[in-house]
Amino acid sequence: MLKWLEATAAVIEENRQYLTDLDSPIGDADHGINMDRGFKKIVSKLPGVEEKDIGAILKTSGMALITSVGGAAGPLYGTFLMDAGKAVAGKMELSDDDLVALLDAGLKGVVRIGKTNLEDKTMVDALHPAVEALRKACADGKDTIEALHLMTDAAHQGMKATIPMLARKGRASYLGERSIGHQDPGATSSYLLLKTLMETVESNPSA
Repeated sequence: MLKWLEATAAVIEENRQYLTDLDSPIGDADHGINMDRGFKKIVSKLPGVEEKDIGAILKTSGMALITSVGGAAGPLYGTFLMDAGKAVAGKMELSDDDLVALLDAGLKGVVRIGKTNLEDKTMVDALHPAVEALRKACADGKDTIEALHLMTDAAHQGMKATIPMLARKGRASYLGERSIGHQDPGATSSYLLLKTLMETVESNPSA
């Protein structure tokens, strides 16, 4: 978890301008800036939770986002991490089923806070298919790495599927038909988050 969060912060910083550029035509042109600020805040908090359980690490990270990031990204991603943390409270290591429960709880938190559904052109369009793909892969007996690859592929497909969608939530929804043809920045940052999780586990198989 610590390596995942640190790696995500680096990926978000690397993609800061890309995410902001995606947000420019349909949002406030600040998604990359806000996400970069929030994950830098998370990294600053990690030394204080290195010895704590995974639930505590995620809850601390979620609170760091909520308190440091304005707009929708802070509450949504903060709730994602906090609710994910609640699902694995007290655990020092995770099974595949724990990972499904963690991500599913985070997704449900985003849906609850954002009051959003599939095909509203939001981060849910990447997260939902990813969680379902991971759940199915684990139920089918796939090994962890293969299951995470399937999850990442589903997140990527969900992200790309937002391009032709009409936005129904957030600032993009104010644009009506003009929101069509643009990839959702929240779905993109969600894909990056999950892709980084897959890459972190793949490069640290014994962790």
